[in-house]
Amino acid sequence: MAKTRVFLIEDNRLLREGIAAMLNKHGGFEVVARAEDGDALRKLHGSKNTPDVVLLDLGLEKANSLKLMARLRKEFPEVKVVAMDILPEEVDIFEFVKAGGSGFILKSAALEDYVDTIHAVAEGQKVLPPAMTTSLFTQIVESALKSGKDMPDKSLRLTAREREIIDLISEGLSNKEIASRLHIATHTVKSHIHNILEKLALRSRLQIAAFARRIPPE
Repeated sequence: MAKTRVFLIEDNRLLREGIAAMLNKHGGFEVVARAEDGDALRKLHGSKNTPDVVLLDLGLEKANSLKLMARLRKEFPEVKVVAMDILPEEVDIFEFVKAGGSGFILKSAALEDYVDTIHAVAEGQKVLPPAMTTSLFTQIVESALKSGKDMPDKSLRLTAREREIIDLISEGLSNKEIASRLHIATHTVKSHIHNILEKLALRSRLQIAAFARRIPPE
């Protein structure tokens, strides 16, 4: 039985080596290459064996993971991509799926979960977290976004920082770019976005950007 070829992109060296060793030891996989950042494309072009599946860290520090994945999908359309993350936000998963991702797995998952996910994706299946239950308020917001009507602002209770981040999202900035602009940590930006999604009952950065036009200044 042919082994599933895997290309691993992870910027934490210890985790990168650990996952590679784990998959190689399993016997059903062959890690054909590994990289820590945007240099992945060069390595992939130089590899003699095109991988079946790319395991991609969704939180790369030196590269934009979603932009990297878009290039992977464009230059190697036959390759499936599985994202890895520690504590993913729904917005990150949404953007990943929109960019063409096929699977998602927590970095803390057991070996069996990695095996099952990679095999399933290699066979053409989609392996993603279950969708969150859509609340009534979410439906109201989505309806307002489609109709162009304003939502009652007082119910949003957004902080000044949250409004800043909404403005930057509407400009198209990534989490890392927002963190750099505001001089805060990337995980802090993700925390604020999580709170924004909760308060607005939205499910994606695109909805936040669209909603930004309907939030009046303080």
